[in-house]
Amino acid sequence: MRIVIKIGSNVLTRTDGRLDLTRMSHLVDQIAELRGRGVEVIMVSSGAVAAGRALLSTDRQLDSVQQRQLFSALGQAKLINHYYDLFREYGLHVGQVLTMKENFATRREYLNQRACMQVMLQNGVIPIVNENDTVSVTELMFTDNDELSGLIAAMLDADELIILSNIDGIYNGSPKDPDASVIPVVEPDRDLSDYIQTEKSGCGRGGMITKCNIARKVADEGIKVIIANGKRDNILLRLFDAPSDTLHTEFTPRPDAVSTVKKWIAHSESFAKGIVRLNSPAVKALCSGKAVSLLFVGVTDIEGDFEEGDIVNIVTPENDRIAVGRSAYCSEEAKALIGKHDLKPLVHYDYLAMM
Repeated sequence: MRIVIKIGSNVLTRTDGRLDLTRMSHLVDQIAELRGRGVEVIMVSSGAVAAGRALLSTDRQLDSVQQRQLFSALGQAKLINHYYDLFREYGLHVGQVLTMKENFATRREYLNQRACMQVMLQNGVIPIVNENDTVSVTELMFTDNDELSGLIAAMLDADELIILSNIDGIYNGSPKDPDASVIPVVEPDRDLSDYIQTEKSGCGRGGMITKCNIARKVADEGIKVIIANGKRDNILLRLFDAPSDTLHTEFTPRPDAVSTVKKWIAHSESFAKGIVRLNSPAVKALCSGKAVSLLFVGVTDIEGDFEEGDIVNIVTPENDRIAVGRSAYCSEEAKALIGKHDLKPLVHYDYLAMM
């Protein structure tokens, strides 16, 4: 079994913003136990910026980008050293993987990262993944590590993604409301819009909206997703040993298998080089649930400059995105073929991910 565990900033920090070493040690104890049971673990750990902020007081005003660069550079070293020391007590090796959203933009870079983490797992090394905040300061930053963890889970064909936050799951009301309760299971296509809170966490960049969106996308790719409270004692072991007695929200995976290529494409909408606009019959055909490729006869317009193999967003006449796909043509060729019949598909079904 292979799982990805995302540990949020609010799990790893105390109320004063410093690293909670006791909590880190407790989580490592549990992960070591899971490793002893034969479970492969990939960690996606926040906490670097918080760790760096606690180390240094600056005597000059820094903007948000400068703060993130400075504190992450300091804090990442501290964070990984703590993990190294804690896992060493169990004779376990860890390896640091710092990445950026741009590193997932092409299939080649995506597969290179996948190969790196695969060889780590094959040799008993626990990958500890984080965004490289020292240089990830553009609009292509991950929303937060929830998004990164979803991409890692899909990339490595994980059986399960566990997102540890500072609440017990998704509530059917405000978590502060004593009458609200945790939703234990979310089936595919269930609407949660009435339940999701818009507030962001105190230390991280994301909130429950991000967690819910990522959880649904990953579950749609056939991976079970759990949102649970990382501050609860033995939460990881309880999720394995007594899930029915442990507060959490589980997103049930869709039963139909999804290829690794489709998983990559599903997370690639922000890398799209172009836009393909469809007519209504083409939209209906793609959304029918059948294995349908995107044909030129249903295309009304193409925007952008892209090459064969680049990612394109596929939109309705009203400009609503319904799919992401890998183009079989460059933009110049594609524009010349709009509306034509009996041609190779612009996007084959095998390289098409519905949103």
